[in-house]
Amino acid sequence: MENPDKISKKVLSRRLDSQTAFEIVSIDIADIDVGDNIGARLQADQAEADMRVARAKAEGSRAMAVAQEQEFIAQIEENRAKVVQAEAEVPKAIAEAFRSGTLGIMEYYRLRNVQADTEMRTAIARTGSPGPARTGAPA
Repeated sequence: MENPDKISKKVLSRRLDSQTAFEIVSIDIADIDVGDNIGARLQADQAEADMRVARAKAEGSRAMAVAQEQEFIAQIEENRAKVVQAEAEVPKAIAEAFRSGTLGIMEYYRLRNVQADTEMRTAIARTGSPGPARTGAPA
């Protein structure tokens, strides 16, 4: 660019003016526009596309983890409902045992005493201090 004369000589030495109706007298460079670096632009676009794909995959994995967590929570609640349902059957079974004579009142009081001890130990294990123990016959 500093020496347009060198450019003219190079064009003439390669005979770029041959077989034309024109003769190159000189080359004047007044303004040069440098275009974008296409290779760098393509690499940047590819990197952007790769980043979007990675983000989409990460979002998909996150959504799957959230869905799986919700399934686990639902399963826990379902199991809790089964426990409550099973616990509701215990008083019915005790009443039936009283009616049929397979459970006496002294055996029932021993059972309740064991339950109260178990509840007290559980409360102590949780908090380090005794909690209220349930005693007496169920309502």
